[in-house]
Amino acid sequence: MAKFVLVGRVGEISDGTARTVAGPGKRISVFNDRGEYFAIDDMCPHMGASLAGGFVENGIVTCPWHYWRFRLNDGAWADNPRIKIGCYPVQVVDDEIRLEIPEPEAKPCSMPDSCSPG
Repeated sequence: MAKFVLVGRVGEISDGTARTVAGPGKRISVFNDRGEYFAIDDMCPHMGASLAGGFVENGIVTCPWHYWRFRLNDGAWADNPRIKIGCYPVQVVDDEIRLEIPEPEAKPCSMPDSCSPG
């Protein structure tokens, strides 16, 4: 089951910027684009740059290293939408910005006898 975490309050993330939080095994950035909040994986799949430092315009963040562009609403690479990074729901409740973080996936146990407790 997913959980919501408080990212900040409305007004704390300036337009065109992001705040990064720890997700399950990765970092997730919450972007403010003209008063709307979006969350995608923070790492560019090309060379690993933090997307939080990228340029935001018209619903797209541009990677600061090599200019790969990702849509904020679905995490798709703007130049080849078949390639996507993670995208996560964001809610604004009262003035709180909340990010829905998925539970980490359970890894199958390769030796079932050693996986049971006790």
